[in-house]
Amino acid sequence: MCEIMTIVAALAFTALYYFGKKKGKPSKAIFTTMLMFWGAALMWSVDCIANKLDGEELFDISREDTVLGFIILGAGLLVFGALSLFGRRQVQV
Repeated sequence: MCEIMTIVAALAFTALYYFGKKKGKPSKAIFTTMLMFWGAALMWSVDCIANKLDGEELFDISREDTVLGFIILGAGLLVFGALSLFGRRQVQV
């Protein structure tokens, strides 16, 4: 489940970044968070493929994996918030 959650988050931040870029306001915080979620999605893709090769299910839809997905999403959003605040602080100084 964490694989699916990170892919959805990566797609959402990718869309936010490109819409912001199209309007002429690209955000470094959104770009960095987008790359973090794509990295996590790639990491879990490799893990899912390795599990499938070992004869397990492709996606782990368990309670523990869902909790892990929410932890990863929360950590990514926390980093995004910190980067956004830090970026605004630098501009004001």
